[in-house]
Amino acid sequence: MKGYDSSIYEKMSVAVDLLVFTVEDDRLKILLIERSEDPFKNALALPGVFVGVNETLDEAAQRGIKEETGLKDIYFEQLYTFGEVKRDPRMRIISVAYMALVPVEKLDYIAGERTVNAGLFDVEELLASKKKMAFDHKDILKYARWRLANKVEYTDIAFHFVGEEFTLPALQKVYEILLGKSLYKANFRKKIAPMIEETEFVTSGDKHRPSRFYRRKEG
Repeated sequence: MKGYDSSIYEKMSVAVDLLVFTVEDDRLKILLIERSEDPFKNALALPGVFVGVNETLDEAAQRGIKEETGLKDIYFEQLYTFGEVKRDPRMRIISVAYMALVPVEKLDYIAGERTVNAGLFDVEELLASKKKMAFDHKDILKYARWRLANKVEYTDIAFHFVGEEFTLPALQKVYEILLGKSLYKANFRKKIAPMIEETEFVTSGDKHRPSRFYRRKEG
């Protein structure tokens, strides 16, 4: 690389933005923070950080969610890269969005270093409202919601919203929430039958007929 001069090129920054989804009270929710600093001070935003020179995108994603919400050991998958020229008023910043799907009982979050608050927000209500979010985060959320609805048709992502053991009515409800429509019980159970196996446990203590608990098949 003798003679190569990197200073002839303009510099830009790379950030990661994190979409942590869960299902609570039969609604799709997302974890958002309230920014404590400019730009967009006090606005709702996705948790996110700049990528360090010596860290990978995945490492930055893991660091970011821990710093801004206190969460750790969560699986993320890369969603999409957003690079509109003026998406950030500070400078040229490209953002790589990551998406995580977490059962609500595993969420134990706090406001982080650069946040006022952290909390769960109803995705459909947020997208339908005129409430603005920081940067282009509402566009990122809109894309992620569309992606969820599509991926649930051909992957097993819905299982990430339930615990290791679950009832079929609970799993069907997650599918319906992600798809935005009701499903016929018989058709649904036929579709997921190859992916699940029974456990020895059943629900108890409620007024309905006990439901069998299932788990996802390995492999």
